[in-house]
Amino acid sequence: MPGVVAVMRDGSFLGVIAAREEQAIRASRRLQRLAQWEKGAPLPADRTPAQYLLAQPARSEVISEKKDAPAVGRGVKTLSATYTRPYIAHASMAPSCAIARFEAGRYEIFTHSQGIHPLSRDLAKVLNVAHEAITITHAQGAGCYGHNGADDVALDAALLARAVPGRYVQVQWMREDEFAWEPYGPAMVVKAQAALDANGTIVDWQHDVWSYPHSTRPEGVNGVNLLAAWYLAEPHAPGVPGNPPLPPGGSHRNAIPLYDFPNQRVANHLVVQSPLRASALRALGGHANVFAIESFMDELAETAGIDPVEFRLKHLKDPRARAVVETVAQKAGWKNTAVPEGRGRGIGFARYKNLGCYVAVVVEIDLADAPRLTHAWAAVDVGLVVNPDGVINQIEGGIIQAASMTLKEQVSFDRDGVTSRTWNEYPVLKFSEAPQIDVTLVNRPELPPIGSGEGATGPTAAAIANAVAAASGARVRDMPITRERVIAALAG
Repeated sequence: MPGVVAVMRDGSFLGVIAAREEQAIRASRRLQRLAQWEKGAPLPADRTPAQYLLAQPARSEVISEKKDAPAVGRGVKTLSATYTRPYIAHASMAPSCAIARFEAGRYEIFTHSQGIHPLSRDLAKVLNVAHEAITITHAQGAGCYGHNGADDVALDAALLARAVPGRYVQVQWMREDEFAWEPYGPAMVVKAQAALDANGTIVDWQHDVWSYPHSTRPEGVNGVNLLAAWYLAEPHAPGVPGNPPLPPGGSHRNAIPLYDFPNQRVANHLVVQSPLRASALRALGGHANVFAIESFMDELAETAGIDPVEFRLKHLKDPRARAVVETVAQKAGWKNTAVPEGRGRGIGFARYKNLGCYVAVVVEIDLADAPRLTHAWAAVDVGLVVNPDGVINQIEGGIIQAASMTLKEQVSFDRDGVTSRTWNEYPVLKFSEAPQIDVTLVNRPELPPIGSGEGATGPTAAAIANAVAAASGARVRDMPITRERVIAALAG
């Protein structure tokens, strides 16, 4: 075909190199049509991701336990609930891209990978060269807030560059490639149970989280975590994933509540093998765990007949935690603002990783059509505020991305593969849907700065769920919180 320089095959890895981009696209599509493929194992499309996850063997461990038997005896009401999160894509605005050149036994690679040193060690294994024979330069590219296809496309470019020594080869995934092959944020399930005494105080708290691993990045030690490496004629096995240790954690990030309960048991159930490739996505397990904890706190507050803000303060001793909850309630006019019919307000709170910034978020949701976030207020304590505008930008961006993940996003698939391969099948929050956001900084110049990145993700998700419940009178416990799910909750 016009412009084609080379066609290469190594096992089930096929590549075509052309002089121009449009020539490469036409040739690659022709190659796809002509190639004959063997299907892999079918995906479990007959069950929801949550159902499948709960049916798998898990590595279980208790990560927090407190016992006060007399307090348990005071419980007069017991509630339980299950919350779920689907697989979520990074959905970077631009697909992953890399440039590579192979010459005289050495590789020169340009990539927007978040970890060029572990990537170079994995590349050395696959390319069968010394680590010193690879030079990687980080280049600005599409952001991913976790682990997307940036590392994988670097190997793609290196393999193709090896076929045309001395020439630079650029590989940019198509949108369909990005959505179909990137590592997703894992599906998760959280089961919560709590007992209330006659005064509406929580006397027993149980939290169980099921999840796939949240980090399968290249690491250069345990296997090879690069997509093409698994499909070569001489394949490399992926590494065996685990959980980063607490307090930051992975699937169990923010699973231990900051509230003070006399009895508490938190357990993590890690399912190692995921039917869809999964890895790090913004806030890791903190998104689903805080969504569950803070949604359940609202459900318990309703059962106790106590205002959600007062209910949280009733169980919080940490003065910094109390301060952000009180501040955001005051800024949002929690007690003295009339909310129009069809709208609702909700609150969510967390200290990110239980050692980072304190963030409380109040949101207002409009249910006129699909749930729409109209306004968000946030109070954040990062200790000493070094760059106020930077902190505000982080919280605003976190609120918008969390709203998109919580209201719209989910990876869909059938038996043969991922079906959400375009923006039509995988919608994200539009510019026109961005809410008005007001961020208040609780500056503590006497304390060290602790950062603000990802702190708003979990609280925003929970605040949205709580606002939808306030507006509709029905609780949606499964993300994304769509119009169809609100209707189903009302009917149920």
